[in-house]
Amino acid sequence: MNFKLDHIDKTFWGLFGMLIVVAIIALFSASSTLVYQRGSVLGPIGSQMFFIVLGIIAAFGIQYIPSYWVRFGGYVLLGISTLLVYSTMIPGNPLVVTINGAARWVRIAGITFQPSELAKLSLIIVVADQLARIKNEADKPKYFYRTLIIAGIVMLPVMASNLSTAVLIGLIIFCLWILARIPWKYTLSVVGIAVTALVLGYAIVEFGFVRPGRAMHGPFKRATTWVARIDRHFVDDNHSKYVLTDDNIQEVYASVAIARGGASPLGVLPGNSKERDYLPLAFADYIFAIIVEESGVLGAAFLIFIYLAILFRACNVSSRYSDMPAMLMTMGLALMITCQALISMLVAVGLGPVTGQPLPLISRGGTSVLITSIYFGIMMGVSREQMELKERVQETIDSSLDDAPIVTLE
Repeated sequence: MNFKLDHIDKTFWGLFGMLIVVAIIALFSASSTLVYQRGSVLGPIGSQMFFIVLGIIAAFGIQYIPSYWVRFGGYVLLGISTLLVYSTMIPGNPLVVTINGAARWVRIAGITFQPSELAKLSLIIVVADQLARIKNEADKPKYFYRTLIIAGIVMLPVMASNLSTAVLIGLIIFCLWILARIPWKYTLSVVGIAVTALVLGYAIVEFGFVRPGRAMHGPFKRATTWVARIDRHFVDDNHSKYVLTDDNIQEVYASVAIARGGASPLGVLPGNSKERDYLPLAFADYIFAIIVEESGVLGAAFLIFIYLAILFRACNVSSRYSDMPAMLMTMGLALMITCQALISMLVAVGLGPVTGQPLPLISRGGTSVLITSIYFGIMMGVSREQMELKERVQETIDSSLDDAPIVTLE
């Protein structure tokens, strides 16, 4: 493996670096509750900095791994992550850790992580590889159904604990189908069935459990929480939105933080947040609210620009790449980062119901930081291969011109 720096994607690295800088500044501001609980200023930040440094090292190394090795590894990782995700549905599983009523985490050898994060990464790689095998129109139905079955198997246990993540995965796979030019009659039929199932499920939970005040049991017991969040977001009674309860405390304090930051284009400036001391888990799902409070509209716009630039860069790299699996993989990973970021931002500013989606690379969480760094490493690896291929082609052309006979006209 040749660690030459000539062909690294400086644009991707620049965007990656800017997100890391924002993450460090935001975490220093948003981790006040952790600092108070642990009695240390550097403790909570230090642990996250460890994962950030580990993520940088991982991204640097992965960018030199050939994309066909990445695709092979995706199948292995998909098998492992699927088993781990299904293990979260086993009652009494000693490996499963339940936090805030959600059994999304697994602890192995003292390390706690979300297997759904691994499933997202591996599923994008595998689906991209499968769709890239389409050679003609006759192949499209076969690979459409194959990827649909693979995604369904993985998404079922993810949906049981985290509906928003399952919906996000479905959105990315839908985009990959479009990029692979799967006929609309297939893709839209799946969308119609999914929307119908969600609406029907909402009605059953709303009228069968939430309104009568009954509790749900089994793998989908969190469905009442999802429905309650949707009801709270779309409630018509505006007065109730300003009555502080245990259910809406995050939304209320996030709204206050947004309002404080919106009073000035530059916000209240870093380090001057007040709502970080009241907003529960300000360093996690609602960290964007603290960013807006401290950096205002300009800071929010800059962060949105970074995430959109990641998608645009991926489009630029993919448009010049002849390897279809690598192109689809790059677009899928970039779409996952950008879409997750936009969803997290919309929730933080009150334009969507609570989903629990972290802000990629910025929200506190070791698993999320490492997986997002791997996303960047894979995309940068595809770009590196493209630049190396372009250089080899140019060298071949130049050498053929040098060897060509010189013809003179008399």
